[in-house]
Amino acid sequence: MRSDTQRNRRQLVKAAGQLFAARRGPINMSDIAKHAEISTATAYRHFASVEEVLAEYRFGVGEKLRDFSLKQESTGLELLEAVSRKWVDLVTRHGGAMLYTRSGEGYLARLRKGAYYLTVQADALERPLREACDELGLEPLGDEAMFLWNILFDPREILDLIQTVGLTKDQATVRLIAALKGAMAGWNEDRSRGEGSGAGAGAEAAPAADPGQAAS
Repeated sequence: MRSDTQRNRRQLVKAAGQLFAARRGPINMSDIAKHAEISTATAYRHFASVEEVLAEYRFGVGEKLRDFSLKQESTGLELLEAVSRKWVDLVTRHGGAMLYTRSGEGYLARLRKGAYYLTVQADALERPLREACDELGLEPLGDEAMFLWNILFDPREILDLIQTVGLTKDQATVRLIAALKGAMAGWNEDRSRGEGSGAGAGAEAAPAADPGQAAS
């Protein structure tokens, strides 16, 4: 990719982040292009929609989380808390620009289809969540653990806790981690109970032996 093409793309992503962080109404591609000092036609050669620009922005934030996670020497719950605290810090730093990558599809559907702005975040979370489950004595939850983490650490909810409830970033992180541990434990217990009840149901469905036959 040519250097001017790369520069234009970076400028568009940066402009989108700045505009959405200070959002005061609807923002379209023309607004982003103007803020980036690039023509609207050029903007559309890079991105088909505002949603695509924001996905690229979210990917850049996810890269920072992944790079942080891969450098950590801690393990288990300590690692999960460190990575989650970093995410809370990134969300508060980037503010409103983190709130607008919405989709009609659920998180797991998009993740399993390979949405790149989610897979980079999953790369950051895979080891922390896997090791945390192991430390808590839980069966591996795979991407369902990421689903639970995503519900609790949604940028909108993080900013709500900080701006509306008045929690500090550390307080928000600690409480969300505590909620996540409870959610993963409950999820694991229900999965185990479901497997057990399935076996039990099968046993109950088996016909009882005829007493007369048993006696003979």
